[in-house]
Amino acid sequence: MSAEIFFLAEDVDFSIKHPSGISNWLIKVLSSERKKLGEITVIFCSDEYLLDMNQKHLQHDYYTDIITFDYSEGNLISGDLFISIDRVKDNSVSFGASFVNELHRVIVHGVLHLCGYGDKTPEQTQQMREKENFYLSLLST
Repeated sequence: MSAEIFFLAEDVDFSIKHPSGISNWLIKVLSSERKKLGEITVIFCSDEYLLDMNQKHLQHDYYTDIITFDYSEGNLISGDLFISIDRVKDNSVSFGASFVNELHRVIVHGVLHLCGYGDKTPEQTQQMREKENFYLSLLST
């Protein structure tokens, strides 16, 4: 397996700006978490595409901004991050954030899930937000 981060689009016309800068940033995140990069694929898609995945794979019937499939083994981090561009756009408006900042937050959120962080309890959610904010502060693209 190669150590690489891929950015793809499934049913939307979208490509991330500065993919190498984002990849380098995520590698720093993994290093800070004492993890190594395996293979991470970030797939940008629509609300409907992600809703279908949410229903089929997780039996959840609601829209979400990201679904993470974790293939990590020990400290070697690998997985697929499916991100709804529609949801990121809507959330950026709701949260008063730029689209780019919200997109970066969702990407690092998925990577933190791959590192073992959860967000099911208030304590986990608070820790996840603190980690997201810290790593967002390190991003320079």
